[in-house]
Amino acid sequence: MVKCPECAAVLDVDEGEVEEGEILSCPECEAELEVVQTHPVLLNVVSDEDLDFDEEEEEEDDVEDFDEDLYEEEEDEDR
Repeated sequence: MVKCPECAAVLDVDEGEVEEGEILSCPECEAELEVVQTHPVLLNVVSDEDLDFDEEEEEEDDVEDFDEDLYEEEEDEDR
């Protein structure tokens, strides 16, 4: 039995069907919950700030990948 850490509602979560890092939503309070452990299932409330930080990191990674690709193209042209 897994309970929402925000509202204590009982959630139907099967250990074999979730992965660490997965984000679930509580059907009662609509809180976003991160699976931090699978055996037994342990959930933490994800704040909006946590989600914003993760999105910013992904955007930064995309920019870095683009810059590296551009740099490689410039090196190829110099040869």
